Amino acid sequence: MILEARDLTASYGAFRALDGVSLAVDEGECVSIIGPNGAGKSTLINVLTGVLRPTGGSIRFKGRDIRGVGPVALARLGMARSFQLVHIFPDLTIIETLQAAVVSRLGRGTRLFASLAGDREVQAGALEVAELFGLADKRHALARHLAQGDKKLLDVASAFALRPEIILLDEPTSGVSTADKTAIMETLVAASRTIGLRAIVQVEHDMDIVFGYSDRIIALHEGKVLADGPPARIRADRHVVDIVIGRPRPPSPARVADA
Repeated sequence: MILEARDLTASYGAFRALDGVSLAVDEGECVSIIGPNGAGKSTLINVLTGVLRPTGGSIRFKGRDIRGVGPVALARLGMARSFQLVHIFPDLTIIETLQAAVVSRLGRGTRLFASLAGDREVQAGALEVAELFGLADKRHALARHLAQGDKKLLDVASAFALRPEIILLDEPTSGVSTADKTAIMETLVAASRTIGLRAIVQVEHDMDIVFGYSDRIIALHEGKVLADGPPARIRADRHVVDIVIGRPRPPSPARVADA
């Protein structure tokens, strides 16, 4: 088991966003977290990655207690993440953005980009990731000029450039076309195999992506775990489907009469 959380709670004032959430992620798994808006999905990712401190419960990564450990320290331990809203530097090129991640991984954050021009290790590391994500041909393009799909890829690629053992993705395919969603996931899976990533945890709304790429699905509702199981079991659970995915409701008699 690479990541485990027990009885996590997290609150915003009087509102409890997480209420006793427990989960475990085994090596080799791709786990998707689903749920309606307000279920606590992004809060859970923020807690697991050290962005938000939980108000209760425990988190262990590779057997180590990481509750309260910040995201920078977690990245050094082998955990990285991407964000629902793309977090890239708009005035940097693709290769510069990836170099920044490589610099962080190598512990050279105090050096300026100008001094890294001759750093072959940084250049090679950034170019390798650019090639893995199909961005090498555009490596000198400014991030702000990229299409949304490429911005998403760059955000995920930046996390991969940290060479994590586990990556947590918050809506990796949001805001892109259906074709781009599949391309992003295929690229992500291929890159994971290449770098030897041990596990993936993702928050995702697109059910085709969820059921097509997950080994296991965790459904959240009102800050609690509603279900946890393989895709076939989740798909067959009518209660979970009704709450998380929703079913079309029959028209009311009044609407039928009006039709």
